[in-house]
Amino acid sequence: MKKQVCSILLLLFITFCSVEAGETCKPSGKIKGKKPPPGKCNKDNGSECCKEGKYYTTYKCSPPVVTSDRTKGFLTLNGFEKHGDGGGPSECDKKYHSNDDPIVALSTGWYNKGSRCLKYINIYGNGKSVKAKVVDECSSEKGCDDPHDYQPPCDNDIVDASKAVWEALGVPENQRGGMDIYWSDA
Repeated sequence: MKKQVCSILLLLFITFCSVEAGETCKPSGKIKGKKPPPGKCNKDNGSECCKEGKYYTTYKCSPPVVTSDRTKGFLTLNGFEKHGDGGGPSECDKKYHSNDDPIVALSTGWYNKGSRCLKYINIYGNGKSVKAKVVDECSSEKGCDDPHDYQPPCDNDIVDASKAVWEALGVPENQRGGMDIYWSDA
């Protein structure tokens, strides 16, 4: 009887741990879109503007980072220069950056309250790789307001990259905007 109880407890423990390890990031709420004021919401790089009345999903987390390997993400194109589609200055250093530098903004969970600020990540895609500096957060919690250029919140798996990252990955200009990638801390 003791052996059966121990076996059952062990099985429950293994099942519980497997569920915990396989947990994914779940939505944390919604934001109701507002119509951007005239002249707001820069549509460069294929950026989308919030639509009045539409609800956008928010996240406080990102999919777990695979520390021993590469984490799957989605690469998007962003402008980090003043008056670009990235909105205000970067979160990490409150500065604008040249799009000719390999730099990125990470979704809220991966940005991790700035713990990756000014550190490098490796991005793998299109059969190539590039090392890029994290300079900003691509907020998965906030959006549809002036600080976020009246754009919706980012999905929770975004690596929002400068033109230089896309060029280093060898992606033709007319194919930039969204691509499955993997990334890791450098």
